[in-house]
Amino acid sequence: MTANLLNGREIAKDYRAGLAEEVEKLKENGITPNLTVIIAGNDGASLSYVRSKNRAAEKIGMTSDIVHLDEDATEDEVLEELDRLNNDDNVSGILVQVPLPDQISEEKVLESIAPHKDVDGFSPVNIGRMYTGQRTFIPCTPLGIMELLKHTGSLEGKDIAVIGRSHIVGQPVAKLLTDQNATVTLMHSRTKNMTDKLSGFDVIVSAVGSPGLIKAEHIKDGAIVIDVGNTMVGDKLVGDVDFDAAKEKAGWITPVPGGVGPLTITMVLNNTLLAAKWHNGVE
Repeated sequence: MTANLLNGREIAKDYRAGLAEEVEKLKENGITPNLTVIIAGNDGASLSYVRSKNRAAEKIGMTSDIVHLDEDATEDEVLEELDRLNNDDNVSGILVQVPLPDQISEEKVLESIAPHKDVDGFSPVNIGRMYTGQRTFIPCTPLGIMELLKHTGSLEGKDIAVIGRSHIVGQPVAKLLTDQNATVTLMHSRTKNMTDKLSGFDVIVSAVGSPGLIKAEHIKDGAIVIDVGNTMVGDKLVGDVDFDAAKEKAGWITPVPGGVGPLTITMVLNNTLLAAKWHNGVE
């Protein structure tokens, strides 16, 4: 058998078309969602990623701005910019591109984004709201993973392995999967005989950045495999899964690139739209 491909680019394209329609309706009522991104420094990969978010937002009718600070910018300068954006009613959502230069506390900066503009969903306030079932912004990569999984059918009753326990991906996606009545096992670097256990799971979500970690023999026949890994090996971007072998055993699988990545940016746009709606009392 050959796995069904979960084409993130195609799924994202359809999802963004729906977002564009909603943005147009808001604009007819005088509301234009705005996404503003702060970046410090000149890292090429980070700049490219920020610009891709900017273009994606503008393509669906939002406005988008980039606040580009120098590599030697102080923490106070970043916090001053955040304070300005927090209090600007024309700004719907704020992102701070990480990593930040060493002299700036990432934790302090992320905690300083107003929760109602924290479209990455990283603020402790929004994480707490997610875990207690309140309305909030869901972190974008976990939300994108859930959108991909919608295309595979119901998750209820499925045994799911989530590899990686980060606060950005692993733990939030485990929570979201549990909310769908799946039974979730959260694995990590200290899990004993981890790969040997994987063949018993209906779904595997791997988010550790370890190229080739998961091979075909670790996968149950017909399993769903979501590869969140994103590592440069030479000039090639690869995931955690040995894709060419795994696709002959899995039922569904995401490629790298072109799987989870496009949905992550899409969910930034989704959360920015929600921010604009909620701020203006639109349900």
